[in-house]
Amino acid sequence: MRTLNRQDYKTLLLSALGGALEFYDFIIFVFFAVVIGQLFFPPDMPDWLRQVQTFGIFAAGYLARPLGGIVMAHFGDLLGRKRMFMLSIFLMSIPTLAIGLLPTYASIGIWAPLALLALRVLQGAAIGGEVPGAWVFVSEHVPPRHVGFACGTLTAGLTGGILLGSLVAMAINKIYTPAEVLAEGWRVPFILGGAFGLVAVWLRQWLHETPVFKEMQAKQELADELPLRRVVREHRPAVILTMLMTWLLSAAIVVMILMTPTLVQKLYAIPAAVALQASSIATVFLSLGCILFGAAADRFGAGRVLMLGCTMMGLTSALFYQQMGVAPENINALYALCGFSVGVIGVIPGMAVKAFPPAVRFSGLSFSYNVAYAIFGGLTPVLVSLLLPLDKLAPAHYVEALSVLGVGIGLYSWRKAT
Repeated sequence: MRTLNRQDYKTLLLSALGGALEFYDFIIFVFFAVVIGQLFFPPDMPDWLRQVQTFGIFAAGYLARPLGGIVMAHFGDLLGRKRMFMLSIFLMSIPTLAIGLLPTYASIGIWAPLALLALRVLQGAAIGGEVPGAWVFVSEHVPPRHVGFACGTLTAGLTGGILLGSLVAMAINKIYTPAEVLAEGWRVPFILGGAFGLVAVWLRQWLHETPVFKEMQAKQELADELPLRRVVREHRPAVILTMLMTWLLSAAIVVMILMTPTLVQKLYAIPAAVALQASSIATVFLSLGCILFGAAADRFGAGRVLMLGCTMMGLTSALFYQQMGVAPENINALYALCGFSVGVIGVIPGMAVKAFPPAVRFSGLSFSYNVAYAIFGGLTPVLVSLLLPLDKLAPAHYVEALSVLGVGIGLYSWRKAT
């Protein structure tokens, strides 16, 4: 069997780079949510209502993911992976650039938040096609025994987009005064994101259609009916398995990477600058963990690695939240350990890709992943927030519960493989 060659590494690099830039475009909104709320809603609106509506617009991107993902996956299974891979990043870049140029409420009134909502929906549709499409694309380019490493590397690129967004937000707030950020500074990260995305579109033209899709075309093995209909009819166990794994993935990212920096400030009075710095360190270790856990899955089997990684994630999340109350000075080291353990999510895409046959792979993965992420990604922050008054360690306990689910999935996959 062949090993990874220069073309494989080029494909992985360009795919991961594009994924990082696209995820940056999707996530940068949240770092400037307060400023956007002030600029795109009436000045006399109560702060709580402004915040709710701003995060409602942010959430609209998640709700649009399933529709965009299903539509792009449909054509990806029928017309080719590469076309949709390029379309998704183009559809992300244009709305991001447009948000950076959008007139505010002071200029066009109610049309400002409506336009922002429409652009956010387009972003959501684009990311819904990008993430599963990228996993399918890289997995069908590399030799089968390197699918775990390929998907882990691509996932590291996606998580790198979160880090990039955090660093850009920190830089903007350091370079500009609060008044300057409110005036025009907030536009810079969106304009940069749109420009970088268009560069990524240009770079992706050097990628080739996957060998798996070319072979299906040559043998006329493409789906002869609506791919999603076949997925729902013939591959329900794979859909359920992928949805459960997506619940695990979304819980790990949403709670430990996106929510934790804010939670430790509120629960343990840790300064914002300290929490954000620790978060950046954790995200670096998360990306490293995605690659290493993915590579380990190729060598030792995805089921066994998922069991080990989820055990680590459950233990380190509990340790982190317990220690923040007694030894907050250790936040960098503990958060780095957590971030690395969360990297076990790098195993999940390879398992999900292999769960569906090539003819409906894109549709099956996209439907399962996006629907589950829209549900669990949206409900997780709400559920954790509701549990916090009852249990100060609710975030850790939620991740521990999902880690137990991950161990169960790993055990099932291991036994099935043997």
